[in-house]
Amino acid sequence: MPYPDRFYAIVDSVDWVRRLASLGVGTVQLRAKDLNDGEALQLVTDALEAVKGTRTKLVVNDYWRAAIVAGAQHLHLGQEDLAEADLGEIRKAGLTLGLSTHDDQELETALAAQPDYVALGPIFPTTLKSMRFAPQGIPKITTWKQRVGNIPLVAIGGIKLEQAEEIFAAGADSIAVVSDVTQNADPDARVRAWLDFVAEKA
Repeated sequence: MPYPDRFYAIVDSVDWVRRLASLGVGTVQLRAKDLNDGEALQLVTDALEAVKGTRTKLVVNDYWRAAIVAGAQHLHLGQEDLAEADLGEIRKAGLTLGLSTHDDQELETALAAQPDYVALGPIFPTTLKSMRFAPQGIPKITTWKQRVGNIPLVAIGGIKLEQAEEIFAAGADSIAVVSDVTQNADPDARVRAWLDFVAEKA
């Protein structure tokens, strides 16, 4: 399977990871903030246990040390996290590396780290966290994809299933989804709809 999958869910708890794994989601990022080293290691260990025996690839956000110790395979870093991370240790541990970008300078920084994918966002306004960056809009996806070339491009930020066709057409290889799942009245049905959509487009 390609990495990351075309539908890429981002959640904040082991319960969510387990739920999405049971639905057959291929790539799930666990993004929990403000944990100490012990809490982070416990969280990552529990999440890896939750996806064991499923097709789900767990992506650890931010906590690169915990990811290495727990034996995770996939890591995602924001720009601030990237500045503090030891890329040599991350690569030595065999972790894949995805990086967030929001502007030209961040893209240059990301590409210098030779990531396994680049995320661009926010495409649309997002209510989940205050962003110091304005929405990028769909045309930016096409520009970014031309610049990253063969590196997979993940679109993120306020994206709903109804916009997926247009976003893939603009050049995104994957769509990261948060609120369209976690804040949906029927998350399981929404996930199945996403999985059906990307399967049809495969």
